[in-house]
Amino acid sequence: MPIEIFRRREQKYLITLDQYTELVKQLLPHMRPDRYGADGKYTVTSLYFESPDKKIYFETKNKYKFRQKLRLRIYDDTDINGTAFFEVKQKHKKVVNKRRLRMPLAEAYDYLFEKPRMSLDEYDTSNTQVLREIDHFKQLYELSPEMVVSYDRHALHHLDDPDLRITFDLNLRCRNNDLAIEHGPFGKNFIDPNLVVLEVKVSDSVPLWLTRILQDLQCEQRSASKFCTSLELLKSEELPSGITQEPILLGGV
Repeated sequence: MPIEIFRRREQKYLITLDQYTELVKQLLPHMRPDRYGADGKYTVTSLYFESPDKKIYFETKNKYKFRQKLRLRIYDDTDINGTAFFEVKQKHKKVVNKRRLRMPLAEAYDYLFEKPRMSLDEYDTSNTQVLREIDHFKQLYELSPEMVVSYDRHALHHLDDPDLRITFDLNLRCRNNDLAIEHGPFGKNFIDPNLVVLEVKVSDSVPLWLTRILQDLQCEQRSASKFCTSLELLKSEELPSGITQEPILLGGV
């Protein structure tokens, strides 16, 4: 996963397992499995960060025109000596900008928890400039580790258009009792296990052939924030007042 800085548009859907199975069948003539993982399937485990006053949750839930998140992510069964990815995900209206760096997981923990901390230039990272931006964001918002979110991902790429990517996220879980991401993907389901989060990721607009397939299968476009839904399940009593919360997606759409 060499790309470290990129921009794209995202459309999210909540679909059933039956829709997922049929959609994959209809997409395969146009798309190939992601080269990462077995047949495009792998596990994602992310450590999300939050401020003491739940600023990240507030910005996301209220759909601020500009909002951002910080997460530390690993893929499949990465251990403490494996590679992790620090990511700042920024969203302005419907455009997503992601800035990412590669870093040994142990080194990422050193950055987060070692006192006194080294100079940022001394860390073993693929992009020191992105680390500086992460550090600025972390200090400005007073961010600290909040929870772990994990899921099984099935990713597809278009055969001719490298900017068109589709991901299906299944078995979405969260936890805050064990924030060591190398311990693996486990926790409470925060979305009904019979539902799948579908994301269509494009540089410009969704092609007509794909729009028709989604319409024919009655795929419902719906916002599904993994961060907000997880936090509502784990820490509902600590959330800021004055925010209208949607029901946690358990037991159906």
